Amino acid sequence: MENEAVVRRLIDAINARDIGVMDELFHDDAVMDWPQSGEQVHGAENRRAIYGAFPQLPTITPRRMLSAGDLVVAEARLDYGGPVYATVFVFEFRDGRIERETAYWSEPFDPPEWRSAWVEVV
Repeated sequence: MENEAVVRRLIDAINARDIGVMDELFHDDAVMDWPQSGEQVHGAENRRAIYGAFPQLPTITPRRMLSAGDLVVAEARLDYGGPVYATVFVFEFRDGRIERETAYWSEPFDPPEWRSAWVEVV
């Protein structure tokens, strides 16, 4: 639960546009991994530069969070004031701080009609 509290604090900080808090939550040598674009952000200096240059930080609406040991998986909706993404974050912890964040983003799409008999749209 302590690691989940760190993730909640990160979400609150990004929503408040208070990115300085990230230095308290991430290790200085933490890696942010974005597999869809093939990018990795290594270290606090690069993380600060990227978040400082963000054209628009998203508003994050958590959907659910699961954790076990030093791992937290958070599902969320990211709203960039236009594009909205369904997102999964995988956080790996060391000594109560984030050591690695892996993030996957997907734009929502309308479900195909052919599945309508078997699904519930939520």
